[in-house]
This record gives sequence, structure tokens and C-alpha cells, in this order.
Amino acid sequence: MSDPDDREGRSGSRATARPLPPWVGVATRLVHGGRRPDLNAGAIVYPIYQSSTFHYPAEHSEAGERTYFYTRLGNPTADGPAEVLRELEGGEAARLFASGMGAVTATVLSLARPGDEVVALTDLYGGTTDLLLDLRTRYGLAVRELTDAAARDPESAVTRSTRLILLESPTNPCLRVHDIARWAAAADRVGAVLAVDGTFASPINQHPLALGADLVIHSATKYLGGHSDVVAGAVVGAARLVERIDARRAYGATVDPFAAFLLHRSLKTLALRVARQNETARLLADSLGGHPAVARVHYPGRASPAEEEIAARQMRGRGGMLSLTLRGGAAAAERFLGALELVQVASSLGSVESLASVPARTSHRHLSPDELAARGIDPGLVRLSIGIEEPDDLRRDITHALDRCGTGAPPPL
Repeated sequence: MSDPDDREGRSGSRATARPLPPWVGVATRLVHGGRRPDLNAGAIVYPIYQSSTFHYPAEHSEAGERTYFYTRLGNPTADGPAEVLRELEGGEAARLFASGMGAVTATVLSLARPGDEVVALTDLYGGTTDLLLDLRTRYGLAVRELTDAAARDPESAVTRSTRLILLESPTNPCLRVHDIARWAAAADRVGAVLAVDGTFASPINQHPLALGADLVIHSATKYLGGHSDVVAGAVVGAARLVERIDARRAYGATVDPFAAFLLHRSLKTLALRVARQNETARLLADSLGGHPAVARVHYPGRASPAEEEIAARQMRGRGGMLSLTLRGGAAAAERFLGALELVQVASSLGSVESLASVPARTSHRHLSPDELAARGIDPGLVRLSIGIEEPDDLRRDITHALDRCGTGAPPPL
């Protein structure tokens, strides 16, 4: 009998859900995608298979094999949300991970070898930057970081040695927008793989695969989960690449069945949540720029007319994120956080509750002052993740906190 570890499925998602009609919209697809009531006792809610191992026949054929063996290699609970994300992103295959960084790490380690050139923005999530710098030192990856200015010319940024490109758009935390289609064309010209972190935009606002990217990566902890109660990650894209990404055997970054269940539950309301977050963030971006405590509002497309053109072309909504550079630096940011009453001070994003954090002290705390400055991350930069609360309530809370941070007055008791 062959080793069960050698019987991993041929696709990143093993769901056998009945295909939905091609005419259904996104919200309908989120509610009904990936369900298998005929295989799950007729259950409308996808069940949790909280089992570490599974019985399989002693004699069976590899062809078309869909038997489960061991949860590290695959669990039925993960198939539902993986299939929903595959359909939503328009990919050939999808795979879930234990976290967003699990997804990024498995992608880089599976697709790049020692000596390969990996091109990455300097404006990436801090954890991704840490990973790349560590791999450059310990595993010999030729990591080449691009400033925001250099990333505006992808044709010059890639070389014949480039094997993998990591891109974010919008970026974290300054919300800069990059032309994904142009990057995809540049990657294709040299035979490189373009992987786009789509966490900030979510699949509701942007489809990197349709713009030519090979892979889209998500921290499913954020908008896809959306309730601050699940940690997970995902990769969607071409089957030939997703099948190479080893999340299960060597790295063990497999999503937990209960986390997969929570993710599937949350995806049903993704379109509703993101629509509300899009609109509220836009209203706040429009209204907060005139406050005397605010030196600059960072919001997708607002950095320049060129970025506005890109955002209008490749995004259906601008997302629920905005950042504020406060006059007065770190002290003003501290007073601002202390004066918030509704917005929670926390480092994550994409949840139903609004969150605020200072990237220089959280996601990008590993950078030196000079490195922060080079990325446009001021000590007084506050990142806001807008939730689904009443827009006027959030505007009042944030405006009140801005009033307090500008005066140096103590926050209210």
C-alpha cells in the first residue's frame, strides 16, 4: 500500500459542489457556493469534520481519487470555503492555510529556489518583508526590493533572472495603488510568477487574476473572515502553480477544521460587509482631510492622478482602509488613540468593528526610522480599518479624537 502522504488530491480544492448557474451574481455565489448537502445529510450549514484521520478503502485507484486520509493533507470542512474563493477569484484551484503568513511562506518556499531572484515592493506587509529578508540571509534568495517610485516602471524592474514577484495593491499602510495588468505583462515577458496580495482590496473590490496575475494571496483573517475570530490564509490561481505550493507535507500550514468552518460562515456576508465598509471609508476620507490635526489622508487613488486612473480601472470599490498622517507625530498619534471611544485600538483589519493602529509601532515596528521614512510611514501615521458601524457615529468618534490629539488635552475618562 502506498504512503497516504502520496495521495494528496490533484487540485488545491476537492469540493464536489454542484456548479451554480453562470448567471448568478457575487452575493448569491457567496451564499450558495461550495455547499454539498447531498454529501452531508442534507445539512444547509456545512458541517465541521473535527477528525484528525479518516478511513479509506484498502483497494482503490489513484485516478480521480477523492478519499481523505489525514487532516494535515486535507479535510472536507476546508473544501467549501476553498471552492467559494476559487469561484470568486476566477481561479483554477484554491488552497487554504493556517494563516496569511502561512500562505505567503508556503508560496515563496515552494516557487523560489536558492539563487532565484524575488522582486518585492518595499511597501509590503511587515511580516512578508521580515520573511524575505530572513530567506535572503539564510537560504540565499536574491531578494530585490523596489521603492514605490521604482515600482512605477515594472518593465525596468524585472529581469531575466526574476522568478517570483510579490505585489500589494493597495499597499500597507499607505494605500498606494499599482497597475496589476502592467506588472502581469512584465512578468510574462520574462517568465516570472506574479503573486498579488489581495487582502486589502478583497475579492469584492479587485480580481488580480482577471488582470493577468498568476496567483492571489489573502490573509483570510481579515475581510474574508471579517469578525476577528478566525486566523486563516488562502492562495488562488493557476492549478499548475497552486499544486506546487506545499502547505501540507513539509510545512504543515494546514487550516484547522473549525477555522475553515468559521471562514465559510463569514464568506456568506462578505459582499454586504465590504459594500458598507467601502462607502463609509470613502465618506471619512472625504471629510477628514480638512481637519487641522490631519496633515494627509492616505486612501486608494488619492496619491496622484495617475493612481486615481489605475484605481478607477482595476478596482470596483476602494476598500475599507484609510490612513491619517497626524500633525505632531507620535505624540499626536498616542493622544488620538487614547481619545477614541468606538474605534478599537488593535493591529488587525477588515472586521465588522472599526480598528486603529500605528504601523510604526505594530506591523512595521521592525524598520529603522530611516526605513520608515523611506516608505512614507511617519511616526504620526494612524491606520484605520473601517467596520460596519453607523457612518455618522464613526465620523463623530474620529473627529472628536482628532480634536483632542491636536490640543494635547488628556483623553476623556
